Amino acid sequence: MKRRVNEIISAEHALYLKKERRSTVFVITMQLFILVQFFIVWELLAKFEIIDSFIFSAPSKMWGSFTSLWKSGDLIKHVGATLFETIIGFLSATAIGLLIAILLWLFEPIRRILEPYIVVLNALPKIALGPIIIIWVGAGKNAIVVMAILISVIITIINILNGFLSVDKDKILLMKTLSANKAQILFKLVLPSNVNSIVAALKVNVGMAWVGTIMGEYLVSKEGLGYLIVYGGQVFNLSLVMCSTVILTILAACMYFGVLILEKAVTR
Repeated sequence: MKRRVNEIISAEHALYLKKERRSTVFVITMQLFILVQFFIVWELLAKFEIIDSFIFSAPSKMWGSFTSLWKSGDLIKHVGATLFETIIGFLSATAIGLLIAILLWLFEPIRRILEPYIVVLNALPKIALGPIIIIWVGAGKNAIVVMAILISVIITIINILNGFLSVDKDKILLMKTLSANKAQILFKLVLPSNVNSIVAALKVNVGMAWVGTIMGEYLVSKEGLGYLIVYGGQVFNLSLVMCSTVILTILAACMYFGVLILEKAVTR
C-alpha cells in the first residue's frame, strides 16, 4: 500500500515538473518572439521610411556597424575595456560594501553616527564627483573603476545592513544567553540568514556597476562602449550608438544571468 502511494506521489511530482518545464519553455519562447518581432518591425519601418533611419537607425545599419567594428578589431578592444572596468568595479563595490556593512553591524554606536551620512551619500548624484575623481586618481581606467565603485557601494551597504538588522531578535537573544559573542552570532546566524540579501545586492550591483562604468567612460575614456556611444553621438553616427547600446545590454544581461546561476548554486 505504501509503495503504491509513493508511486502515485512520484507520478504526480513528475507531471508537475513536466508542466513547469513546459511553462518555462513557453515563457522563453515568447520572450524571444517579442524581441525578434521588435527588430523586424523596426527594420520595416526604416525600410519603408516611416521613421527616419538616420535618426532612429535600423537593425541592418546596426549590424553594419557591428561587422565594421569586428573586422577592424576595435570591437574586442572596446568590449574588453568596458567589461574589465565593470567587473573590477562590481567585485570591489560588493566586497567593500559587505565589509562596511559587517563593521557597522558589529559596532552599533558607529552605525548610528554614520547612518545619516550614508543616506545623504546615497542621494548624492555621483556624476557630480566626476571632476574631483579625475583630479584625485587621474584620467583613465582608475577614474572609471572608482566611479563604478562609488555608484554601487553605498546601495550595497544599505541593502546588506538592512538585512543584518532584520534578523530575528529572539534568535540573537537566544545565542547571547548561550554565551555567544558578536563574531559567533555574525558567522553562525546573521550571515547565513542573509544569503538572499547578499545575492539581492549582487543583482542590484550588476546594473549599478554598468551605470558607473559607462558614466566614467563618458567623462574620461578613450576606449570602451561608453566612448563609442559618445563618439557616435558627436559624429551623428546613430547606428554606432545603437549598436554599442545593444552590445552593452547583452553584456549586462549575461552578467545578471551569471548572478542568477550563482544564486541557484548557493540556495541549492
